[in-house]
Amino acid sequence: MKYLVFLLTALLLPSAAQAMNTSYSELLRQISPERRAELSVPVPSAPETVKSVMPEQSDSGRYWVTASASNSRERTALLEKGLDIVEINSGSVSGFAAADTLRALSSEGLIASFRAISAARDFPSYDSAYHNYKETSELMQAIAAKNPDIASIFSIGKTVEGRDIWCLRFNTNAKGMTASSKPGAFFLGNHHAREHLSNEVPLLLAAWLMDNRNRPEIKKYLDSLDIFIIPMLNPDGVEYDISGGRYHMYRKNMSRNSDGSFGTDLNRNYDFLWCKYGSSNNPRTDTYCGKAAFSEPEAKAIRSFFAAHPNIKTHISYHTYGKQILYPYGGTYDEVPSEKDKKAFIKIGNEMAELTGYINRKSSDLYVSSGDSCDWAYKAHGVLAFTFELDGRNFYPSASEIDSVVSKNINAAVYLLSMTANPYK
Repeated sequence: MKYLVFLLTALLLPSAAQAMNTSYSELLRQISPERRAELSVPVPSAPETVKSVMPEQSDSGRYWVTASASNSRERTALLEKGLDIVEINSGSVSGFAAADTLRALSSEGLIASFRAISAARDFPSYDSAYHNYKETSELMQAIAAKNPDIASIFSIGKTVEGRDIWCLRFNTNAKGMTASSKPGAFFLGNHHAREHLSNEVPLLLAAWLMDNRNRPEIKKYLDSLDIFIIPMLNPDGVEYDISGGRYHMYRKNMSRNSDGSFGTDLNRNYDFLWCKYGSSNNPRTDTYCGKAAFSEPEAKAIRSFFAAHPNIKTHISYHTYGKQILYPYGGTYDEVPSEKDKKAFIKIGNEMAELTGYINRKSSDLYVSSGDSCDWAYKAHGVLAFTFELDGRNFYPSASEIDSVVSKNINAAVYLLSMTANPYK
């Protein structure tokens, strides 16, 4: 019985997926030179200074806004007003806002400048460098098919639009949803639709682990641990973001809200101080927390997944961008209650920061945002959970950046595996 889920999946795999090349080096080689041009968000050449007049309508309905904020509390207040903060600078922040948020912030005298965001972007030339939902699913299936003694694939649930949320598992004696007593490590990507690099890191981590499964140190982790990888939690949002041959700079899932707008921010939908700080109750904003904690099927699937696997000890949730490693709490200025856990967060985070060149810090040092997945995983299950904000200068980095970002983050992931059996050593 313990092989049933895997065997049924393998029997149903399309032959193309079975024959797919899953080599880590080959996957990187497929990023051809013509796909290596720098990609940048198309904006007007100069920002406009906000006046009392209404801005011209952006064809995407979105604006890149710079607003005054000099500390964490001021940044948190901007989040609650609907600004999706992306960059933090001395005395200001920049991020995305809808037109009504731009009006509100302008009326309070908080905006320094804004830029209309164009939705017209040519996608196909780099669509083949990054993996969309179908390509991600097929690669995961192929990895499982080529490593049947250790790998299995299963769905943790369905999205709003009915897509499976696939999980790849590496365990020598447990397949699919079967329980295991081995210490577990969990790697998760694409909470947010436009953060496509956050899919590539865990997906290519899976390929790298199987390529290197016979190296003594990797074999040790594969033999002794229970490793779960979900590269794409929000496939509905991902598919929308790349639809129509252009990027939509979309963050949320695809649930329909009561006012006719779409989407809940999945990383504000978890049941830890839900919608209390740093999120918005306006459905039209990027940081909308949803109508209730765990209102969204994707967040519910993660809740059920953790409940079914109480052996999970360590976790990374990948996001872009900012070169940060963040540990709990992010939803409150309070410290985690256990001094032992705090020391582990700092030690492990610092080691991973050394490997990536990122900065390790408590999440609320940036701003407070409640309803976060890592806060919830730690509070509800005691998991040592880290948020990684990956490299990049925007949400659509050049394909040429994939190699270096993935490589350094594989090093950090392997270090986390080395600590999973005993994070306090």
